Amino acid sequence: MNTKSHLRVRMLCEAAIMVALAEILGMIKIGHLPNGGSVSLMMLPIIVFALRWGLGAGLLSGLVLGIVDFMLGGGIAIGWQSILGDYVIACTLIGLAGLGHKKGFAGVVWGSILGCLGRFLSVWVTGATLWGVYMPDEFLGLEMTNEWFYSFLYNGITVGASCVVTLVICIILAKLGSTKKLMLGEDIQ
Repeated sequence: MNTKSHLRVRMLCEAAIMVALAEILGMIKIGHLPNGGSVSLMMLPIIVFALRWGLGAGLLSGLVLGIVDFMLGGGIAIGWQSILGDYVIACTLIGLAGLGHKKGFAGVVWGSILGCLGRFLSVWVTGATLWGVYMPDEFLGLEMTNEWFYSFLYNGITVGASCVVTLVICIILAKLGSTKKLMLGEDIQ
């Protein structure tokens, strides 16, 4: 088997493992809000994979995760638009972390932030445009009159907290000697 073919098989195997791990971590809720919002480490494996293999592979693994998460994770949707926005597009955009591929420690940090930000923007827009009709009169002691503000707060808590925890773990992994090469993709020959 030639080197290029070997790397492709390795990448696909790692992608399958990371998608499965992401789905498992997504089922372990650190915190939970009404209407399906939760804090989890689901983004971590996809971000690590994207940082190792690059943008294209990261986006593809995120796409697969979005489909799998909706189907197996008990996805909540009010139509095809929310399936796309809350699952498919949101998870695909986690793969933006791949922009930090082979950019050293700084690439790990800003790549992780981009992946998290991509997911946040997708669920924020979906929350404001589709889920806004279910906005409560009050949230966190504040009167809710604007769907965009409510979606920003709601998703800022769930996705924002997930992003912070994920970013901290990515930084720790990139600084540890034993996982530094793994996070930076330096072990890929």
